[in-house]
Amino acid sequence: MSAYRVLGIDPGTRIVGLGVVDREGGRLKVVAFKVVAPGRMKGDIPARLRVIHEGITAAIEEFSPDAVAIEEAYYGKSVQSALRIGEGRGVAILAAAQAGIAVEQYPPATVKKAVTGSGNAHKSQVGHMIKVLLSIADEVPEDAADALAVAICHLNRRR
Repeated sequence: MSAYRVLGIDPGTRIVGLGVVDREGGRLKVVAFKVVAPGRMKGDIPARLRVIHEGITAAIEEFSPDAVAIEEAYYGKSVQSALRIGEGRGVAILAAAQAGIAVEQYPPATVKKAVTGSGNAHKSQVGHMIKVLLSIADEVPEDAADALAVAICHLNRRR
């Protein structure tokens, strides 16, 4: 049986988490995780979005995922933050669409519940469970852990 590969994306415009997970049979295996961090380009949203697009496109080319899973936008600290996250999501969806890859979107509570059992889990709980579920010994950046959680959420829903 061949593996089914998902690129999970935790969107943003300052830091974007990327996580690639395979399911082979009933087993999950982490392939890669990283962050794209154009955040130092203060105020230059077009340049940040370009860096994000390039990073996601490069990940798609390198890992050839069967699907892309992305966290839906949520109303967080402010309307401005929500708009910025929406811009990052748009760039991520565009990169997948340009590669001809299906995109699935999941609410944050659904993603958290998929890995912790609770839709109200804290980021630290998500990070801990990602390390346990995927047998990762190294530290995982918070945004990359969230991206891995999105990928696992999609794989669990796809069964």
